[in-house]
Amino acid sequence: MLDTLTHALRAAPDRPAVLGTTPTGAVRVRATCGDLADLADRYAAALHARGIARSATVGVAVRPGPRALAVMLAVHRLGARAAVLDPGAGPDVLRARLALARPDLVLADATAQAVAGWARPLARRARLALPDLAELGPVATVGPRLPGCAPALEADVRTTGVPRPVDEDGDTVIVFTSGTTSRPRAVVHTRSSLAAGMTTVAELVRPEAGRPVLGGTFFVLVPSLASGAPVALPARSVPVLRRQLRRLAPQATYLTPPQLRRLLAAGGRFCGRVWTGSAPASAELLTRVKRAGAEEAWGVYALTELFPAAAVEQADKAAFTGEGDLVGTPLPHVTAKTDASGELLLTGPAARDRYLGEDPDPWIATGDRARLDGGRIVLKGRLKDMVLRHAENIYPGLYEPALHVPGVELALLVGVPAGDGDERLVAVVQPGTGTDRAALRAALDGPLERMGAARPDAVLLADIPLSGRSLKPDRAATARLAARRLAERSRR
Repeated sequence: MLDTLTHALRAAPDRPAVLGTTPTGAVRVRATCGDLADLADRYAAALHARGIARSATVGVAVRPGPRALAVMLAVHRLGARAAVLDPGAGPDVLRARLALARPDLVLADATAQAVAGWARPLARRARLALPDLAELGPVATVGPRLPGCAPALEADVRTTGVPRPVDEDGDTVIVFTSGTTSRPRAVVHTRSSLAAGMTTVAELVRPEAGRPVLGGTFFVLVPSLASGAPVALPARSVPVLRRQLRRLAPQATYLTPPQLRRLLAAGGRFCGRVWTGSAPASAELLTRVKRAGAEEAWGVYALTELFPAAAVEQADKAAFTGEGDLVGTPLPHVTAKTDASGELLLTGPAARDRYLGEDPDPWIATGDRARLDGGRIVLKGRLKDMVLRHAENIYPGLYEPALHVPGVELALLVGVPAGDGDERLVAVVQPGTGTDRAALRAALDGPLERMGAARPDAVLLADIPLSGRSLKPDRAATARLAARRLAERSRR
């Protein structure tokens, strides 16, 4: 797919590739196909001149956009692997991840360096102020430099031409996922697994040449551009994003559930097909998206280890009346099964090769309890989210979908310590903007009654904390919130 993209960029150099939007909603071309191709060539030549070759590791801390895409294309061309770094993760996490990946070079834009607080040490030594400095490698700036930033990637490097592309399989990207500062965990994808994932996205979304696509992830950018469709990165401001959707009229839109909820609360309208993932998407949310103009509204079940794994359209999800969360049929070439504990296991050509520092394993243990219903995947809750009440194991994901009645934005079931080794089960429900809380509480009576032995001990209406880059519901923070609210109640 990346090779296809490279050829597509060269075949139509004047065609718009990455679109931007002004605060007023006007559309502008941030980069043409030729701009991207030239930038990728320059980066590849500069990296090659710095000794980056097959099997080298390049740390990448560059904001999504043309430069980040060009960096990934350049690293791929050289047969090296990119370790994706999040400078906002905090110094301890960043230090642990760098020590695990041990990049030969770190590429960072000025914003990333400022966020990470790198500017002062970089001004002195152009290296990260971290332990084992020599092993972590030098830093180079991608894009405009600010005072205190590392030298530019192409500074003092005489490019002697772009090297021939590496045309064999091998590691291509490292993406950090779960883990701790003492033991970070990183997913390693090969060139073939990355290509398989992007091919699956292209076959699922079917982008048409010449029509804009709105989305900012690598798995949106590459298949869309390879198909001849320009891509617009979603604006962070909700009012600008609303105008962006209206002006672009994209054929396909990919936004996270929190982005969708904010847009809907602001009266946003959709068109074409809308896709969402990275966090749970309820049938109610997908239904609201279709009511706001989308032709189709899809929930995508994906993991860092296998993207994408399954997908479900709103009509099928809304029609599902069984217990649990229907996330759809496994996509082509994805195989699903459950083990003796009910954990969902996945494999396929797009599956990661291994975790960094560990042996390869074709099967991915998702951490989700699930059942296969006529070939469809139905999630029954996270294994680690289990609540133990009265010696009974309760898996929240089995019951949470039933709480998404009209007017509910989010709903979680969490355990709160009861002081005797047991737990109280609490439903924390986030009402939508303008929802009548009394009417909503009454609407929840039916679903709560049907929970039987899993009926919660208490129901709280409150905003659910979010965390992470994709703003997933934070269960631990929600449990702490529930504990505080229940304690306040008991003191009244």
